[in-house]
Amino acid sequence: MDYNQHKYQTAHITMKNTSSGSSANPLTGNNGVVSTDMKHTTRQHRPLAAFLYAGPIGILGGLIGLEGTEFRLPVLAGPLHYSAKQAVPLNLAVSIITLLASLAIRGHYLSFQPLTPLLPTIFALIGGGVFAAFFGPALAVCMSNKRLERIILILLVGIGTALIADGLLPQGFRSALPNQPILWIIAGVLFGLGIGLVSSLLGVAGGELIIPTMVFAFGADIKTAGTASLLISLPTVAMGIFRYARRGAYAERGSLTKTVLPMGAGSVIGAIIGGLLVGIAPQSWLKLGLGIILMVSAFRIFYHSRTTAH
Repeated sequence: MDYNQHKYQTAHITMKNTSSGSSANPLTGNNGVVSTDMKHTTRQHRPLAAFLYAGPIGILGGLIGLEGTEFRLPVLAGPLHYSAKQAVPLNLAVSIITLLASLAIRGHYLSFQPLTPLLPTIFALIGGGVFAAFFGPALAVCMSNKRLERIILILLVGIGTALIADGLLPQGFRSALPNQPILWIIAGVLFGLGIGLVSSLLGVAGGELIIPTMVFAFGADIKTAGTASLLISLPTVAMGIFRYARRGAYAERGSLTKTVLPMGAGSVIGAIIGGLLVGIAPQSWLKLGLGIILMVSAFRIFYHSRTTAH
């Protein structure tokens, strides 16, 4: 089922519920579908809301060197009232804007020279990520909205747990694989497959997974891992966007102009401000707090609100 068919069926269900006179949630209707009046109201305010929500998320992401994509997904599926199947490709589109901006800013201030010893591993991660991102959108489209929401919930809680664990680990902790090039390449492909699949299912750049992988598995320092994360994420996200576009995910141009562009602008501005504020708050505390916020947001949007709607 492509996205246009999904949109037609959603509209048909909404009209059917309205004409039958059945008792429905005034916000979502019987089947969790946003009503026409609510959609109209939401669309009017989406550009401003998308920009305002993206700013703080970008600041927090800039403070800890991440893109903040995981935090945008609950916003798209919550306050902006997109379904999970709509939110994922839109999140990818915002991700590529922030990735390009972050890479340009980082390239201006940091050297790419420290990446040279890690290039075989980086290319292995890219290969695995792009391969998984090629098939991920097809998997997401084949799933029901309910099942996709459950998977998103599990993945977001997992990433929140990883952020909390990373915040609790002592500074300088390393757990690198044995320094054997073949082993690193094989491990890179395997890690890339997992990261690419998560990226395409959540519509995220994957920095929250790539940076710990580079640090703990391959012994990279945090700055080098952050730069490598941008390089690895860019082709993976681009492949995901290409595949979703082929399936009609971006056919509605209004979502791109009224949500993706203002959210991308807010994310970039927020990331720049966050980068300037690095050092004000301890990163370990930030990661603990953000991990908890992400888990609470995930449960609120992808579990609690869905169960109460039924």
